[in-house]
Amino acid sequence: MLVLVAPGQGAQTPGFLTPWLDLPGATDRIAGWSDAIGLDLAHYGTKADADEIRDTAVAQPLLVAAGLLSAAALDASPNVVAGHSVGEITAAAFSGVIGDEAALRLVRTRGLAMAEAAAVTETGMAALLGGDPEVTIQHLEKLGLTPANVNGAGQIVAAGTAAQIAALADDKPEGVRRVVPLKVAGAFHTHHMAPAVERLREAAAALEISDPAVTYVSNADGRTVATGAEVISRLVGQVANPVRWDLCMETFKELGVTALIEACPGGTLTGLAKRALPGVQTLALKTPDDLDAARALIAEHAGA
Repeated sequence: MLVLVAPGQGAQTPGFLTPWLDLPGATDRIAGWSDAIGLDLAHYGTKADADEIRDTAVAQPLLVAAGLLSAAALDASPNVVAGHSVGEITAAAFSGVIGDEAALRLVRTRGLAMAEAAAVTETGMAALLGGDPEVTIQHLEKLGLTPANVNGAGQIVAAGTAAQIAALADDKPEGVRRVVPLKVAGAFHTHHMAPAVERLREAAAALEISDPAVTYVSNADGRTVATGAEVISRLVGQVANPVRWDLCMETFKELGVTALIEACPGGTLTGLAKRALPGVQTLALKTPDDLDAARALIAEHAGA
């Protein structure tokens, strides 16, 4: 049983889209999406520096475009799909709930709305490595921080104001080895993003949606979702609520997943899976050079 997953914001690096544009039809596809959303995806994916692609309004469409482009090149038929944070929009397209261009239009609205919300107050996020999850979450709440991403495998991402993040560096929860500031432009998946929810709800109301063609696992609570309407409703609310990737991985276990492929720019979610899902084969799509190995994995693990 194969799961195809899509990473969230922070996975992007300068130039990561460059090798993918050499694939047949890729340049035209990216150009079409760029025209549709008014953003030069090719420029940002090949020539922009780290600061430029850190911009929420740029990073989110770029990640979804890269995920869709890599999945199209793979031509996979996964049994299960899921996405981390903005990766859920990519996963919604993987599963057939929305079309590719609709996904890009939706994520463009999401990125712009979240960037505006982030500009109201100086906020940020930091990953905490190690420690007991219950102890860590209690400590974060004491500091006024939100456990915005509970990722499993000994990793929780805290979000809050810049002052709260700074205080965390000096007052780590018991057992936490490191606090790593993340290259994101706001406290995503917290109440700071509430203004973006209504904007996204309005955009979602215009979508043509279908029910998922494969098993769709929601990062709100790790549950499978059977209807397109519920997938979209969760995508909207997710902006201001925590990501529970730990529960997604628990569901992968329950479903009997035997292999996990992470769409471009892969690496983050496969790293978590290697620690939390022993025995599950993993592969990250970083460049087109990874496609042959991924196809072999699909042939072996994508069951009926």
